[in-house]
This record gives sequence, C-alpha cells and structure tokens, in this order.
Amino acid sequence: MSTKGVTPEHDEIVSEMHIAAPPERVFKALTDPGELKQWFSSPDCPVKMWEMDPRLDGAYRYSTEKGSIIVNGVSEFECHGHITEFDPPRVLAYTWYANWHDDSTRRTLVRWELTAQEQGTHVKVTHSGLSNLPIARKDYSGGWPGVVEMLKKFIEQ
Repeated sequence: MSTKGVTPEHDEIVSEMHIAAPPERVFKALTDPGELKQWFSSPDCPVKMWEMDPRLDGAYRYSTEKGSIIVNGVSEFECHGHITEFDPPRVLAYTWYANWHDDSTRRTLVRWELTAQEQGTHVKVTHSGLSNLPIARKDYSGGWPGVVEMLKKFIEQ
C-alpha cells in the first residue's frame, strides 16, 4: 500500500511505495510510451494516447477516452509538458499542464525519485505547484496513490 501526504502549505502531494524490482525496471515503466499506455490507465479513465520522448527537455503528452471519472467538469483528460530532470534510473521530473486543473495554464511539476533498496526500489512521486489549484490538489491526493499502485501491479505481475 502506498503512503500519501499533503505538505502543510498545500503545495505538494507526495506518494511513496516499495516496488519489488530494480530501479532500472521501474524507470523503464515510467519512460517507455508502450509501457505507460499499458499501466497508466484504468477502466474508469481509459488511456487513449501516451507519447514520451525520454530525455532532458523531451516532451510528453497523455490523453484519455471519456470515462466515468469527472474532475472539474472534465471527463476526457489531457496533459502535456517537458522533462526538466532526467537522471536514469534515479530521477525523472516533468512539467505538468492539465485540462482539468482549476487553471489549465498553470505549470505544476511531477518528480519521481527511485532509490535502490534491498529487494527492490523505493518510489516517491511528488506533484508540486498545487497551492492555488484546490480542485486539482484534492483530485491528486487520491489519484497519485492509485497511480503508484498501478505501477507496482504492472511491474510485479
């Protein structure tokens, strides 16, 4: 089970979990578009497209089909951004602009940290820049733990 937290200033959502696989394997699942399309999806929010150019300054795009999840009046989700940190297999960070945010032009940041541990990897994802996005922050407080659970299930299957 993943742990989650919201920082006191309500700017960040943090979710952490142990995955029984080496950091290299986890990093591949976070950066390979074919793998992202397999695990970063759910029946409630089915993925339509995942594009990822895994390198510093590389771009990514993600979109879903219409699902049963509705956030801020949106049920077909789209987000995009650029990679700001790329240090395989330890750190991946990217800007995150999303059509379901309170202000879809506001830049937020998603940062994955992978730490090798005995029998696997400690995964920590931090989504920051949320202090002025209360609807998005509430959604992510439940969303990121679920994303990390899907990642774990995909890798450990």
